[in-house]
Amino acid sequence: MSESPVKKRYRRQELEKESESSDSSDYEPYVPIKERKKEQLLKLGKLSQLKDEASRGKSSSENEKEDEDGKIWGRKSNISLLDQHTELKKMAEAKKESAMERQLKEEEKILESVAEKKALMGVAELAKGIQYEESLKTSWRAPRCVLNLGNERHERVRNKLRILVEGEDVPPPCLSFAEMKFPRSILAGLQAKNIVKPTPIQVQGLPTILSGRDMIGIAFTGSGKTLVFVLPLIMFCLEQETKMAFIKNEGPYGLIICPSRELAKQTYDIIQYYVSVVQKHGGPSLRSVLAIGGIPVAESLEVISKGVHIMVATPGRLMDMLDKKMVNLNMCRYLCMDEADRMIDMGFEEDVRTIFSFFKGQRQTLLFSATMPKKIQNFARSALVKPVTINVGRAGAASINVIQEVEYVKQEAKIVYLLECLQKTTPPVLIFAEKKQDVDAIHEYLLLKGIEAVAIHGGKDQEERSRSVEAFRAGKKDVLVATDVASKGLDFQDIQHVINYDMPDDVENYVHRIGRTGRSGKTGLATTFINKANDESVLLDLKHLLIEAKQKVPPFLAELQSENEKYLDLGDERGCSYCGGLGHRITDCPKLEAIQSKQASNIGRRDYLANNAADY
Repeated sequence: MSESPVKKRYRRQELEKESESSDSSDYEPYVPIKERKKEQLLKLGKLSQLKDEASRGKSSSENEKEDEDGKIWGRKSNISLLDQHTELKKMAEAKKESAMERQLKEEEKILESVAEKKALMGVAELAKGIQYEESLKTSWRAPRCVLNLGNERHERVRNKLRILVEGEDVPPPCLSFAEMKFPRSILAGLQAKNIVKPTPIQVQGLPTILSGRDMIGIAFTGSGKTLVFVLPLIMFCLEQETKMAFIKNEGPYGLIICPSRELAKQTYDIIQYYVSVVQKHGGPSLRSVLAIGGIPVAESLEVISKGVHIMVATPGRLMDMLDKKMVNLNMCRYLCMDEADRMIDMGFEEDVRTIFSFFKGQRQTLLFSATMPKKIQNFARSALVKPVTINVGRAGAASINVIQEVEYVKQEAKIVYLLECLQKTTPPVLIFAEKKQDVDAIHEYLLLKGIEAVAIHGGKDQEERSRSVEAFRAGKKDVLVATDVASKGLDFQDIQHVINYDMPDDVENYVHRIGRTGRSGKTGLATTFINKANDESVLLDLKHLLIEAKQKVPPFLAELQSENEKYLDLGDERGCSYCGGLGHRITDCPKLEAIQSKQASNIGRRDYLANNAADY
């Protein structure tokens, strides 16, 4: 009886303690000494001591679990620190690889979602399900002496000249114009222009086109791409005219489409030169026509009515003439799109598809540019038959012959600093600006300072534009101020210096601009003004472009770092697969984001307009 009250008192004390503990808000659970010691040893990295103690009373499965922990966190007495470091490094690399794989998968999904699902073919061909399996056949064959050299030699030549080739049964590279079987008249014309040896894009591109193959040609600015598609076309037209002369209203046999009037005029002038050379050497007369805005249609129709072999046009004028049945493409078997990425880019697919619809049969299709991102290449292939892709250097890379200088200049100081920049070299000099009003302001300022300058932009009429370009080309004027209408493909002799008054919104435009200098193996200088007004993503692209070209990176650019710097170079694809910029990936592409925003706003606008129209 004496024991029971003690027992009851003990239980009551326990209950009181439990109630007190439940009421107190700052209660901390009791941790046994063994557990505290274990935590301390974990912090010190002495898991091996714990293992010895725990191995006595624990199951084998628990031991295995602790051993795994030891691999990750513990310091092992039986393994050297060097081996542990190597093991940890391997584990870190494995984790890094998995992160890269996730990034690549995400990029593939984005690229697939923005890829054009509709093939780049004519509407009638798509509707009838017409698909061409074989390339067009031509009478040209590579010389037997070149073919007998074997594939190993061909690969050595390509590697030496840094020519990357994709495609089936690629024709062999030819190292001279004579090997390409050009007639004496063409060789004499090349000699007169001091063109003795073919450039890398010509070495591989000319035999490919002469063989009748469809082709995507990518090479840096000033590498001689124009001759790659002009000379084979003249050869094909000579063959057609010799077999059966063109009659009235027949043709064209070949069509070249250019994105700007100035580039179309330049291409037309090159064709006219070689056509006249052929005629002087007793060859047949070939007729070519220029169809661009600003030139009276009557002039073009006069040539077409006689029967035309070659037509050089801009998309707008060409579509207008096709719609009005002023010209037809029934006989056309050769189509070249110069600066093709600009015409196939967002907003131009339908125009190109409409032009394709006017063809009555299979054609040899050629696409050329200095900048052609993977997205454009993949889309363009849908229009080509067994295409050969020829790439000299990375698509979108700057010419190695251009010294690039980037300077931080405040917005208000730009126009004054121009005079100082002009003194870096002797004329001729090209100045690029984004806005038309800036071009006019710079032009006026230079004239006031007594500098012989001319200006061109989209707001000026064609006659004034042509007059300005010709005066600059002839050396009568020292400076040409222009918007990006002068940045694509235009070839001016001996341009010493290109000044970017402002950095363009797209790094592709920057590559085209600076490519006006440093052409045909000569060295040139490009100066670009940047400041805090420029978009950071474009500056990052510029920074990595400078690094790639082994150019000096100014401190202002060097300080810029992207969030995904570690992902800029993954696998075969560098930078962004959508726009080609090196400073970001497709997941952060500002161009893609801007296009998607524009599309979204247009959808909203269409819905709004449709609703309003329904109300009325």
